[in-house]
Amino acid sequence: MTEPAKRPLRHPFSFVRRSNRLKPSYQRAWDAALGHELLDIPHGDHDTSVADGFSIDWEAEFGRTAPLILEIGSGSGEAVAHAAADNPENDFIAVEVYRPGAAQLASRLRREGLTNVRVAVANAPEVLDKLISAGALAELWIFFPDPWHKKKHNKRRLVQEEFIERAARVLPEGGIWRLATDWSSYAVQMRELISASEHFVNPHAGEGAGEGSPLTEVRLGDLDAASLGKETAPLPLEEALDHDGGWAPRFAGRTLTGFEAKALNVGRKIFDLTFVRSSS
Repeated sequence: MTEPAKRPLRHPFSFVRRSNRLKPSYQRAWDAALGHELLDIPHGDHDTSVADGFSIDWEAEFGRTAPLILEIGSGSGEAVAHAAADNPENDFIAVEVYRPGAAQLASRLRREGLTNVRVAVANAPEVLDKLISAGALAELWIFFPDPWHKKKHNKRRLVQEEFIERAARVLPEGGIWRLATDWSSYAVQMRELISASEHFVNPHAGEGAGEGSPLTEVRLGDLDAASLGKETAPLPLEEALDHDGGWAPRFAGRTLTGFEAKALNVGRKIFDLTFVRSSS
């Protein structure tokens, strides 16, 4: 008797969606934007996958040739809409799996007359694999991805070694990868993994180390735990000291969103990282 074929193992999703039901106003925004600001992407075996064989000609989609910037986890679009308004010479792809957020963003784009943004409701790795050709992006943005802060859930984090290979494929030499997080352990993970890649160079390597490092501040005050209402003993200075640094200045093109403002209000530190695609 022939054994049934085993389904290939799949990396766990880096997201868990809340209710995906659209209230009437969002449904109207969704219907109006679908096929326009909101990309009509055929699904594969689940509702955030991209069907095999589907592709998009981005120059035809935007009706011009322009630098292409892709943001993963756009939410309701505060950051990408602000960037698109400030940089009309660039085109933007906003990737978001949460349908109400995507509907809000599409509605905002219409309301503000922003024609240089398209919204993709799909799993980000599949968007990169199937909809972005090699070297097609000028920049890749990942701002405040889900930190999956419990150690047993760290494997769900988006930025892992295999994702770094994806990022390297879609960015040309000199292309920029910008990241930000308010969770120190994820910041360290991203800094270490991407810095170890032959495909990327950190232009701020060594900067922001020592007692003035945001990582040192977090460790000394145990700020991650404190912001969650937990009490633990902070590390002594010799153990807390960040010897590596590598943190970028705050990206001026990233507007202060409601999410970031809330993080700052509860005492969290923001970590910015910038990497440049190397020639390797």
